[in-house]
Amino acid sequence: MNIKQNISNISSYNTDLFQKDFLLTWEKNEDDLKAILDIANTLKMMRDQNISPRVFDSGLAVSIFRDNSTRTRFSYASAANLLGVAVQDMDETKSQIAHGETVRETANMISFLSDFIGIRDDMYLGEGNKYMREVGDALDEGYQKKVLPHRPGIINLQCDMDHPTQSMADLLHLKNYFGSLDQLRGKKIVMSWAYSPSYGKPLSVPQGIIALMTRFGMQVELAHPEGYELIPEIVELANKNAFASGGSFHVGNSMEEAVKDADIVYPKSWAPFHIMQQRTELLKNKDAKGLTNLEQSCLANNAKFKNWEYNEAKMKLTKNQNALYMHCLPADISGVSCVNGEVQAKTFEKYRIETYIEAGYKPYIIAAMMLANKFENPGLILDTILQRGKERVMM
Repeated sequence: MNIKQNISNISSYNTDLFQKDFLLTWEKNEDDLKAILDIANTLKMMRDQNISPRVFDSGLAVSIFRDNSTRTRFSYASAANLLGVAVQDMDETKSQIAHGETVRETANMISFLSDFIGIRDDMYLGEGNKYMREVGDALDEGYQKKVLPHRPGIINLQCDMDHPTQSMADLLHLKNYFGSLDQLRGKKIVMSWAYSPSYGKPLSVPQGIIALMTRFGMQVELAHPEGYELIPEIVELANKNAFASGGSFHVGNSMEEAVKDADIVYPKSWAPFHIMQQRTELLKNKDAKGLTNLEQSCLANNAKFKNWEYNEAKMKLTKNQNALYMHCLPADISGVSCVNGEVQAKTFEKYRIETYIEAGYKPYIIAAMMLANKFENPGLILDTILQRGKERVMM
């Protein structure tokens, strides 16, 4: 599809993205999601064709990372820079938060000349998404009371419930890999737990995948050992989405059974829902001994399921013995990053470049969320950029 056709599609959607935060994919309608995908693809095509899509000549995109990050941190910075906004990372250890500064105050103080706030807060179950909404409420008040000249848009860079920039990048990868969203209908995707020698990995990636892919008529399989459940409400949401889209959703306790005839496999470790609940309470209470005991118990339990590794034998069970392998990265690669992990080294290497391509869509997804938040008609803005034809690099 060429840029002009993409832009035409964007303008045809009935969206509700303008001046709205992007916190959970399931809060967005189908046209919203399609628009983000097409805006992202358009921005990527412009970049590939050396067209500068800068629409700002000043302003800040503030980032708040309460957990470590490589891909998402750099994707957020790349997205902001692509559109012409500077990035300022907020290091909470260097702020006045330690001296009692409230969320309400912090949100306003960082927003005087800011256009976007990207937040990653996935450490505390039941708290991350809540914190983002608290920041949003503070920004609403600041704008309404004329403290702020405009209200920055918030982008969820991962919370306890969802990782929308990741799942949307994954969906764009699938759309382009198979040819269109329509081609995804009936495709079987397996979101499977996989063994990891670490503890406390967030639930947001698997939850984001099952909640999003069930909206596009896919056959979604969730596989995990007994006891490694996700947040029940999000599992039920995936059920409802599958019914509404004409797809299917099934939960099982065998990786081998799940991957049979699969078109796509996504083996990824996560901590059980009930463990994350316990961990959250221990973190809140600053119970170091309790956290140590919980970690040791969880690692011992994980070790019972070292056979939950995606490998050549399991790949041979998939459709044509070569289902597309996906991962949000970094993967725990057996014999490379750990002794035993999520995926066999030989198997990962076959799809390593594809996982890099998958990750490469994230900056464009974030930039698309930014553009749709700031401009009521992003299709018109993109057409104006195209007509302007400004080169990014002077040739």
